[in-house]
Amino acid sequence: MNYQQTLDYLFASLPMFSKLGESAYKKDLFNTISLCDAIGNPQQNFKTIHVAGTNGKGSTSHMLAAILQTAGYKTGLYTSPHLKDFRERIKVNGQVCEEDFVIDFTSRIQPLIEKIEPSFFEITVAMAFDYFAQQSVDIAIIEVGLGGRLDSTNIIQPELSIITNIGWDHMNLLGNSLELIAAEKAGIIKQNTPVIIGETIPESKPIFEAKAL
Repeated sequence: MNYQQTLDYLFASLPMFSKLGESAYKKDLFNTISLCDAIGNPQQNFKTIHVAGTNGKGSTSHMLAAILQTAGYKTGLYTSPHLKDFRERIKVNGQVCEEDFVIDFTSRIQPLIEKIEPSFFEITVAMAFDYFAQQSVDIAIIEVGLGGRLDSTNIIQPELSIITNIGWDHMNLLGNSLELIAAEKAGIIKQNTPVIIGETIPESKPIFEAKAL
């Protein structure tokens, strides 16, 4: 397959949240773990910063990547969605990944795709981790797609977790209260790992404090 054929395959074959909504949301990490196991768990080969939140997580991720790159670190950046080109999701030092990489990665894991039927997002997360490992990045900024606890990105062990803020989003999936939404996003907080909370509200502060104990 060429690049366009590869994208056509990914878009046509894999469920996308933007098109299917809740039915494309996988409520566990099994597929992501399986995909990364199959390619040697590349996410273990570089340092990461994990960014979640209702608003501002994209801009926070881009700013952090720019700061680290300027400081001389080879910096990966995984964000979603893309605007024009799929490869905007996966960048190293501000440059999108190569078309040949997308083609090769998809070809390598196509048998597993056919077997476990992962979502579009699960594939792109594994693809990003594989690319960052191949590029030997010093650190990668990883933006959460949706929520946190069950997001496909949440198989990393970051150097730092960031939650920008909590608001009303994806209530059908994350819960119908700010406390429940905060609990889902707090799922990226890891043991013995610093966490920065950009903004707290009365409903979210005790949730974050309890998770961070």
